[in-house]
Amino acid sequence: MTVNAEIHAGGNTWRSLPAAQQPDWPDQEALRDVIAELESYPPLVFAGECDQLRQRLGAVARGEAFLLQGGDCAEAFDAVGADQIRNKLKTLLQMGAVLTYAGSVPVVKVGRIAGQYSKPRSKPTETRDGVTLPTYRGDSVNGFAFTPEARTPDPQRLKRMYQASASTLNLVRAFTTGGYADLRQVHAWNQDFVKSSPSGQRYEQLAREIDRAMNFMNACGVDPEEFKTVEFYASHEALVLDYESALTRIDSRTGHLYDVSGHMVWIGERTRQLDGAHIEFASKIRNPIGVKLGPTTTPEDALTLIERLDPEREPGRLTFITRMGADKIREKLPTLVEKVTASGAQVVWVCDPMHGNTFEAASGHKTRRFDDVLDEVKGFFEVHKSLGTHPGGIHVELTGDDVTECVGGGDEIFVDDLHQRYETACDPRLNRSQSLDLAFLVAEMYRDQ
Repeated sequence: MTVNAEIHAGGNTWRSLPAAQQPDWPDQEALRDVIAELESYPPLVFAGECDQLRQRLGAVARGEAFLLQGGDCAEAFDAVGADQIRNKLKTLLQMGAVLTYAGSVPVVKVGRIAGQYSKPRSKPTETRDGVTLPTYRGDSVNGFAFTPEARTPDPQRLKRMYQASASTLNLVRAFTTGGYADLRQVHAWNQDFVKSSPSGQRYEQLAREIDRAMNFMNACGVDPEEFKTVEFYASHEALVLDYESALTRIDSRTGHLYDVSGHMVWIGERTRQLDGAHIEFASKIRNPIGVKLGPTTTPEDALTLIERLDPEREPGRLTFITRMGADKIREKLPTLVEKVTASGAQVVWVCDPMHGNTFEAASGHKTRRFDDVLDEVKGFFEVHKSLGTHPGGIHVELTGDDVTECVGGGDEIFVDDLHQRYETACDPRLNRSQSLDLAFLVAEMYRDQ
């Protein structure tokens, strides 16, 4: 990896275009100082790792693998502890093991982790009791507390985001290569879940199947290295462009630009303007790119995004993450998939069943019904089955902790329970039990394809 002056020509062409959802930094000079400092920091990930993920996603695009992408709605600086990171990783590894076995398919594991500190918001300000302050845009920009001091955007927080992301990645790398992710251990965790969870009983047969397969391999003396470590990649929404472009580097092997803040970055539903700064930024980097597509997306939008972001039609380069809502997925998705497939582009199709299904409970908590989440995934699979295309993966907001943020699931959470452990700073997440419920149910759907 090299960092040199050329970066500013290639990585900053977005600056002349309208950029949605950017913080209103009050001190531009302080921002410039922070950007200069970030530009001198080492990369958080390497270009070769990004290339490897692009190859893995190429297999997903061709129908040979499945993408599991999940993690926090928004990470928080005060949650960069070993326990929180381990629990999130543990849940994703458990989901991955279930999907791999039941679907008989390699699962590409990507966390919403080590960079998911920024959030787009529907309004720039928030008013409480007659007081209006800037809205909370994630820990990378301002604080959650409703005070003028906390809510003023502070560019120093971008450096804290880098440091928190570095700490998180460091621990994730240690966990995934140091024995913690050993498949036998992950299977033992799933057995515990099946034994102790009321909903777990439904999955007893699958757990026994995996058990027999493991025992068979053990009896044959098979002990592959692949059982002991796991490939795990980091992704986040490329929202705050000052941060992303400060961490964009020229790869010394190829001369290409890479955003080394994460292996994969995505463009959100609110920032995918075809003539906007985010699409321009994403078009210049070689990372795998995701784009969120909501119910207003037209086939023309999708084809233009392919033209801008994947002109070479390279499988694994572009992932379309659909977020339609359970009530719209069966109506809105077929035309998009048909038109994109007819164009010859090989994109990865992924279902985000979270963002289109949020509602406000009577208590004032933002929440989601597990049944709606599940129904959107079902609709996603039905559409792909009817068209003969590949349902490439799921993109889920989840935590490894026993929070009470989404209603329903096997260990049913009721609306009246939401206050008990409602810990998210932004959107409601599935807890560990609901996440595993979803993995087992998705595995069944994949088998039926």
